[in-house]
Amino acid sequence: MASEQQVKRYLAYWFQLGKQVVIHNGQTIIRPQRVIAGERYSEEFEQLWQYLLSPESGDSYLEATPQTIAELLTSKWDIEPCARCDMPVPMFNVGIPPDCCTCNDLPTWPNLELPQPRDPVSTQEHLSLICDRLEQTETRPSPTQDSSISDNGKLKTPSKPTNTQADLSMICDRLQQMSHPSEPEVNKSTFEDQNLTEELKLDINT
Repeated sequence: MASEQQVKRYLAYWFQLGKQVVIHNGQTIIRPQRVIAGERYSEEFEQLWQYLLSPESGDSYLEATPQTIAELLTSKWDIEPCARCDMPVPMFNVGIPPDCCTCNDLPTWPNLELPQPRDPVSTQEHLSLICDRLEQTETRPSPTQDSSISDNGKLKTPSKPTNTQADLSMICDRLQQMSHPSEPEVNKSTFEDQNLTEELKLDINT
């Protein structure tokens, strides 16, 4: 059985490829202009999703698909990756599976040269994953070999020792600063010089 979150993600992915949702029993077609807003779904998409869950939307379904949103939320359906394009598509739990993929009416898809649909991404979590991967790469054991001798049998020039852990920490710090840029510092000395100049002008005038 597909969860609400899976069906919501299914719609979000296909909206990013330009598909629309049909509501009011086929009378209206709509698509949010913006699906992702930084670390979360856009307010426009969230409002549409809540409307699709309500009885007021009628029989609603993704464009060029036979399954309604209400049907996808029953125990008969799952949301699985498409064998053709790896996008989320409805799959029958019971009975005969659909004849074609949801992407069947998109002649230019799949296209690996285009940005792929995605979920909202937490910048902080993404940076933490990068730092973790860098640290795992550093701690991974390397094959033992005599690094002082090159492939042609000559001695290699000794290289300067590097503190890899310090380099990793510096990279992580820079990534953190990029995700949370600090406010520009105020040059206090400039204000002090200006105040001193004003005081001197007052003394001269008096």
